[in-house]
Formats: sequence, structure tokens, C-alpha cells
Amino acid sequence: MNSFTYVEPAGVDEALAALVQYGDEAKLIAGGTGLINLMKQQLVQPSYLIGMRRLPLTTIAGNGELRLGALATLRALENSDLVRRQVPMLAQAIHLVATVRIRTQATIGGAVSHADPAQDTPPALLALDARVKIRSPRGEREVALDQFFTGYYETVLQPDELVTEVIVPAQPAGSSAVYLKFLPQTHDDYATVAVAARVAMAGGKLSNVRVALGAAGSTPIRARAVEDALTNQAPTLKNLREAAALVEGAVDPTSDFRGSAGYKREMAVVFVRRALEQALTAAGHKLA
Repeated sequence: MNSFTYVEPAGVDEALAALVQYGDEAKLIAGGTGLINLMKQQLVQPSYLIGMRRLPLTTIAGNGELRLGALATLRALENSDLVRRQVPMLAQAIHLVATVRIRTQATIGGAVSHADPAQDTPPALLALDARVKIRSPRGEREVALDQFFTGYYETVLQPDELVTEVIVPAQPAGSSAVYLKFLPQTHDDYATVAVAARVAMAGGKLSNVRVALGAAGSTPIRARAVEDALTNQAPTLKNLREAAALVEGAVDPTSDFRGSAGYKREMAVVFVRRALEQALTAAGHKLA
């Protein structure tokens, strides 16, 4: 790891000013659970680290719509009664992230900004229709999470921008969501494939279907083909199987020690079907 200068702004405006001042030579650091590993591998070599721990971005609040400060730790979210009550699937997904030690350091803003396609929180947030609030010296903007990721470790964030909030809207009435993580290795490992699914019913038909996957491509993936195939369809096992099969064409995994690309495609189909079935069962719907 190369030497660097550490600066610690007292507020968001000061942090943004530091980003402008140091430009491409700077990286923001919150929990550091992702960035430090990249620095150790010399994949990134910033001359300046801008520490965020003094920024007032740790809020967990909302009634219906949840507003999660970017510096709220995964452990705080995992243990939050508000998160567990309003979006239990997010708490479930966070619980499966690495170890307690990592979750105590890692932040929700860092999890999305780092843009690691194998992480657990992005697909869970995608299935919940989350948005991110972004701040720069030019002002604020919001971006839907399904428009946020652009490539492996890449996002729409500009060099002078930082994420200040992750916003999870109120979920559809009667909806249910499930997160499944296929782990053939150890509990704290990345998934071979991970799936987040949300379903609701309207007039006896499926509605508000969301399916998102992690560890299945260069970004977290929203499986729109699966969603479209199920919308306004009866919640039958046949329909779920046929729709889940469509995910094979939506994913683009790479081969590694967790499995070949072909194996991961097959497991994506299996786990999408399972997630959909479990989400419907959890909502009290019987599958024919």
C-alpha cells in the first residue's frame, strides 16, 4: 500500500470542497471495508483519503418511506426496529453480509458507492425500488438505484459527488420480499449467486414484482424479463418456473472458484424460482 495524506472534514460542504481540491487523486473513505482491500491490492492508489466519519449522515428515519443516512452502518440497520418492521428483507440481507465486525464498520452509502456486484445490499435495495441522494457543489440530485450502477466498481457518481442518503420508498400494500444467498463456501463469503425478490397481489394476479441478483454480472442486475413475464399472471408454480427460466439470458456471470459461469446461470434460475416461491408463501398465498 502506498503512502497517502488523510484529511477529515467536519461537514458535507467541507468534504465536497476537498473532493474538488484534490480531484482524481482523492478517494472518500467511510468504513473502509472495500476501499482498503483495493488499496492493499494496489488496484487504486489515492494520494488523499477524505475521511467521512465526522459527517452528520447516520440518520435512520421515516414513516413508510425510509431515509437512511449514507454513514449508517450495516450493523445499525440490521438491528434497527424501523428497518425490521418496514423492510425486513433488507435487514435479512444485511445480516448475511460477511461478519459482525465488517457490518459494524461498513456503511450503507459505502455499500452502494463501492459498486461491488457481489455484495448483498445492492440487489436487496434494487428489489425494494431504492433511490440514492447525491450531493455535489452544484446541488443535489436523486438517482434510482437501477440507474446507478454502470460497470464493475463503477457508478454514475461524478468525481465531485458523494452519496448522502439511500431512500427506500413505502412498499406496496400486502407485498412480501425475500433475499436468498447461495453459499457453497463459508457463511462470510461472497455468494455464488444471490437473489432478492418482491411480490404483491392485485385482483388475484401478481403485481409489483421485482427480481434482482448479485454476483451474476458486472453490476447488480434487475431481471426485468422475469418481472414482466409474471406481471398480471396467476401465482402458479408453472408460471414461476417459466418466468425464472428467463433469468438465464439476463445474467452474465464469470467463472471462478465459486463455480463456472454455466453453473452460476443454472443456479440463478433455481434461486430466482425459490425466492419467488418463498416470497409468495410468506405472504400467505398457496401455489397451485
